[in-house]
Amino acid sequence: MIAKTDLIEGMAKGMAVLESFDTERQRLNATLAAQRAGITRAAARRHLLTLAHLGYLESDGSYFWLSSKVLRFSGSYLASSRLPRVLQPMLERLAAQSGEAFSAVVLNGDEVVIVARSSDVRRAAADDLPPVLAYGLHLGARLPAHATSTGRVLLAALSKAAFQAWMKGRLLGRLTVHTLTEPRQFRAVIEQVRRDDFCLSSEEHELGVHALAVPLRNAQGQTVAALNVVASTARLSGQTLQRELLPLMWEAAREIRALL
Repeated sequence: MIAKTDLIEGMAKGMAVLESFDTERQRLNATLAAQRAGITRAAARRHLLTLAHLGYLESDGSYFWLSSKVLRFSGSYLASSRLPRVLQPMLERLAAQSGEAFSAVVLNGDEVVIVARSSDVRRAAADDLPPVLAYGLHLGARLPAHATSTGRVLLAALSKAAFQAWMKGRLLGRLTVHTLTEPRQFRAVIEQVRRDDFCLSSEEHELGVHALAVPLRNAQGQTVAALNVVASTARLSGQTLQRELLPLMWEAAREIRALL
């Protein structure tokens, strides 16, 4: 925890305003930004205007939206962080072997963030079906941890005390009719993931999409990310996805461990 005397509250509020923009709310006015950032409308307005002045937002005078300048943050992370660089060759190799799309994901609060992603989707093309690029599964995307296979793998890697703290007072939002939202059942699923060391999630984040994930651990045994693959429910059953790809993913996780 940072000491109160060291906290720059204005910066914290400005970042909260910047983080208020997402796929659900791509354009915000001062009122909406205040609600999402948890600050007053006057403060939100000042931060919006300042961010626009600095070039991180664009505006029509009433509404604001992100400019391309915010990509400097993600570009700097991808260029300087060791994790995406180490994982990218593994993702491309898995994609070349299977023809499926793979991602590496980390936990950030109540969301997971995609930090690396493969580009090979040849099997989907060979089957005359469009490649599976589930909604929001782009590099840098943030997805709700509770409704994703990667989120469950990463939550299962927390200590039981840390997971209980994460769950305390939390509402598990429903994204589809299949999303698990009952806390007791969700805790049971996380316990199962701990035992299985993988998670298969079907249509909980998006209809028509399966997702399979395994933990990526470093040499000390700490889970630093999750590896996942997505596939269309129309093309592969969950059982087939698990049978064909889980061994490949476990082997890749074992091979990469010494490099993490």
